[in-house]
Amino acid sequence: MTENERVKFTKRVLLGALPPFMIVSLMWLLFFISVIIEREISFLGIYPLSAKGLPGIVLAPFVHGSINHLWNNSLPLLVLGTALFVIYSEVAVRIYIINHLLTGTLVWLAGREAWHIGASGVVYGLLFFLFFSGLIRRDISLMALSLLVAFLYGSMIWGIFPVMPPEISWESHMLGAFSGAALAVIFRHKGPQKPSYDWLDEDEAEDDDEITDPGDNGVGNSDSRRGDDPGSGA
Repeated sequence: MTENERVKFTKRVLLGALPPFMIVSLMWLLFFISVIIEREISFLGIYPLSAKGLPGIVLAPFVHGSINHLWNNSLPLLVLGTALFVIYSEVAVRIYIINHLLTGTLVWLAGREAWHIGASGVVYGLLFFLFFSGLIRRDISLMALSLLVAFLYGSMIWGIFPVMPPEISWESHMLGAFSGAALAVIFRHKGPQKPSYDWLDEDEAEDDDEITDPGDNGVGNSDSRRGDDPGSGA
């Protein structure tokens, strides 16, 4: 990597980190405001199947009940959010907003009767989007990112099952994971794709040229295209 490329890459990472950094900053600001005014703000969360819980579809990810709760969501949101905005910059804004709103809506529809707060649903959505998107696109660099995400946050998989302590919204985790996986499928043709190598296409085109049988007066029989054509990947 040349010096110029290194500078460009650093700029890209810093720009990609800006949106998640602003979101995390807002989470911390809201938490400290609640501490200063000494007021519980869980009423800004999601309360399923209730009109009072509807604003939480937008607001719940910014609300946290303790400093530990906030910290545990801040770091993965920064890391996964930066990866999203750097690697999938073309669709990152849409992915993030849809993941945020879809997860919140599903929790409002299917969660248990309690206040659901915190950004963990969004985090699980980002985690599952990045993991499955790399596998679906079958690009080596994106698959490497998928493996890195699995290595760093693979233990989070247990959070989607109803074996968590009752004060933890495992529904947010599970439904966020569903949202992320669904978005990976829906946006599979958007953003970075598996590269297509022209020289491979040319070789295959030569292999697929018409072959003329001397005994049929020059009428050719063309071979069918092989199923492993690099240009046919999803």
